[in-house]
Amino acid sequence: MKQLFSLVLAGIVGGLITLGGFSMLQPEALLPQQPNAYAQAVKNINVPAPPSAVPFDFKAAAARAMPAVVHISSLAQTASNSSRDSDPFRFFFGDDFNPFGDGAPRQGGSGSGVIYSSDGYIITNNHVVQSAGEVEVTLYDNRTFKAKVIGTDEKSDLAVIKIEGYDFPTLELSNSDEAEIGEWVLAVGNPFDLTSTVTAGIISAKGRSINLLGGGRAIESFIQTDAAVNPGNSGGALVDAEGRLLGINTAIATRTGVFSGYSFAIPVNLVARIANDIIEYGSFKRAFLGVTITDLDFDYAQELGVQITQGVVIESLADGGSAQYAGLQPKDIIVGVNGREVKSVPELQEIIGRAKAGDLVTLKINRRGNVQEVPVRLKAG
Repeated sequence: MKQLFSLVLAGIVGGLITLGGFSMLQPEALLPQQPNAYAQAVKNINVPAPPSAVPFDFKAAAARAMPAVVHISSLAQTASNSSRDSDPFRFFFGDDFNPFGDGAPRQGGSGSGVIYSSDGYIITNNHVVQSAGEVEVTLYDNRTFKAKVIGTDEKSDLAVIKIEGYDFPTLELSNSDEAEIGEWVLAVGNPFDLTSTVTAGIISAKGRSINLLGGGRAIESFIQTDAAVNPGNSGGALVDAEGRLLGINTAIATRTGVFSGYSFAIPVNLVARIANDIIEYGSFKRAFLGVTITDLDFDYAQELGVQITQGVVIESLADGGSAQYAGLQPKDIIVGVNGREVKSVPELQEIIGRAKAGDLVTLKINRRGNVQEVPVRLKAG
């Protein structure tokens, strides 16, 4: 009996071992599944990254711009003490400032320029080549040329020089009217004779007047940037993130002679207008509105009894000038030209500066609270 019980028990144990081994050898799909309330299916969603407003880098823009920016060396007569006393650049760069950036006396110096046409016309600043008896241009590829000064315009601080040759590299022109504050820009030039230097920044302001050129008939509507610009950059290129010419670097706001945070460039739409005249006629054929003007502010608006606080107030009219002939009156407030809003004197100066004698412009004015449009035929000055 005992032997029978032992055999039965051994059979039961053997069966259990066989069943357990069989279960361990089966695929997972046959195993009992444990409920898992926390398990979640993985979803791979390929969503493209949003386009960035900031370029990854400026290599392409720099590569386009550098070949069209040249180094200019000039040899001129020594400036007299009286001319130094009236030099507007002393305000920004100090008593010992040399606008050409080479540290030498004023009889010679260097700056930058931008090749404007493939046949050798180059745009630079007037103060780079003024009174120059001899001008030499060095290209990006180190070729050197003697240059001729074609013409200058002191009131915009622009000049055009010419080298002989063909197939020179040029830059596509941007539209400075469409440039926006906060937009990336590059300054390309030769600061301190360091050739082909590129710096980056953003547009800090537009339509900026800094009283650099003495007021009066001067045209100042600078693009202000925080791209580093130093002596020697004058006449060089301000380009947009695509490498298109946006302006001509002209000045920096500093009393130390080196970059202190802000630089100023002449917008390319104005540059092209003046350069084209100089190339064709040898000088800038400028049109004038024939008015003395000032900016409108809150206090002046209260005095005039108007509800606006931005615009350009006509203070007086030139006898026989365009504005007088069109019927404009003192204390009229110019708030627009040809459908474009005007908020300040620099904006108006730039718009009129880009027009030609004989052009008909439509001024939008506020006259004692009444808004009207007045066509004005511009005359030469």
